[in-house]
Formats: sequence, C-alpha cells, structure tokens
Amino acid sequence: MSLANKTLFVTGASRGIGLAIALRAARDGANIAIAAKTATPDPRLPGTIFTAAEAIEKAGGKALPLICDIRDEQAVEGAVHETVTKFGGIDILVNNASAISLTGTLATPMKRYDLMHQINARGTFLASQKCIPHLSKAVNPHVLNLSPPLDFDLKWFASHPAYTLAKYSMSIYAWAMAEEFKDKGIAFNCLWPRTGIATAAIQNVLGGEEGMKHCRKPEIMADAAYAIFNRAARSCSGNFFIDDEVLTAEGVTDFDQYAVSPGSSLMPDFFVPAAGARTVVGRS
Repeated sequence: MSLANKTLFVTGASRGIGLAIALRAARDGANIAIAAKTATPDPRLPGTIFTAAEAIEKAGGKALPLICDIRDEQAVEGAVHETVTKFGGIDILVNNASAISLTGTLATPMKRYDLMHQINARGTFLASQKCIPHLSKAVNPHVLNLSPPLDFDLKWFASHPAYTLAKYSMSIYAWAMAEEFKDKGIAFNCLWPRTGIATAAIQNVLGGEEGMKHCRKPEIMADAAYAIFNRAARSCSGNFFIDDEVLTAEGVTDFDQYAVSPGSSLMPDFFVPAAGARTVVGRS
C-alpha cells in the first residue's frame, strides 16, 4: 500500500480532516493540492493553506497551496489546471469542504442555506466535474466525498433539514457518479465518522473544549481514507463507508489510539444508522 507520487486534490485541506488526509498521503511522498479559502490566520479557524503546505512538505510530500473558493467555477477550474500543470495529473479527489448550520426551517437564514448548499452540494459537484477528465487518465482513480450514509430516518431531517439535505446531496452525487463513470474505472465513495471528530466544527459549534474530549482525532478518518485509496477503484465504488468499519476490515483493533481522551465516552455523530436501519447501500 502506497500513495507515493500520487496527486491528491483536497478541498478544505487547510485544517481538520482534510489536512489529516493530506498528511497521511504525504508520508508516502504524495503530491497534495490544497484547495481552500483560508490564506490569512483566523483565531476561530486555525491553519491556512500555507501552514498546511509547510506541514505536508515536512511530512514528506509535495504541496501546492491554492486559494480556492469552492463555490467559484473559475477558481476551481484554475486550481485544477494549476495542479495538473505542476504535478502532471490528478489521481485522487477528496471532497472535504463543508459548511454547517444545525438550525430548523424558521431559524435558517437564506444566506446560511445558500452557503451550505453552494459549498457542500454544488462545490462537490463542481470539483468532481472539473477533476473527472483528469481522473479518467489515472491508473487507480478515486473520488472520496466526506458525507454520510443515506439513512432516511426522519430524526436526521426534522431538526436541521437544510444541513441534512446539503450533506446528503454530497452522498447522492457519489452514489450516482459511481454508476455514471463505472466504465471509466473511477471509484466514487463516501466516508463518514461513527463519532464526533475533534475539528473546528466541534470546537465552535457542537460542544467546545468539553465536547472535544468526547471525540476521536481526525487521524482515524485519514487512516480510513488511506485504506480506501489503496483499494482497486473498479471493484470498490458506490460505497458508504464508516471510518472504524474500514479500519476493522484492515485489521485495526486498537481504537483508543484515536481518542482525544482515552476512556471518555464518545459522542456519536449524526446520520450513522442504527443497527438494522434501512439505508441506501453501495454497489460493492
């Protein structure tokens, strides 16, 4: 298993899960295009495309920091072009960029609704569209959307319908494109955490420092993504993966290594189906 000399285009890779995935690939000597908006430090959102690039280079990879608003078609086209020009192609696309607002219908300003759907849904579609022509030339091309399994239990919709639809859109695109592009051998999969992951979203929106103690580290998602990228694209597509299930299949048994506070109870994430729940399942 190795991603040496592979090129990853990762949206929202300046921090959190996106950066963790980039760093895991960098350890193999991969090339990482960091497509994100943060070019100057923000006290609530640590990390920029430049600090991410420095960390990637230090880990052993090659980095290309790109100021890219995932909502802007020309910006995405330009970022993809720069990536291909510098590294010669694209092997893996990670649709990680996302916006969140856990608000009900009457409490969701349309500006916030638009932001979630422009980044989560439209941004994922746009980045996929621009990368697919290059992915089709790769040896083992993968697209990974960081989005949930399609569990249609009403509890996931009633409290925050706008956010749920924005995230489920990402999953539906992967599900649909897996079928649309199966003849080209491009894998489209989704990956989602079973528990809360210690990111800025938890810190700023879902529980602060106390909430972080009940999360796993982003590295669990990075290791799961790494395992998926090393699977054969033609036989591993159209799946909705859960992080610890991927790693269990890889032989991992020690999950305490991923806990922010080993021994503390873990915060369950949204959208993870209960045992026996009816969900849309993958092709393989």
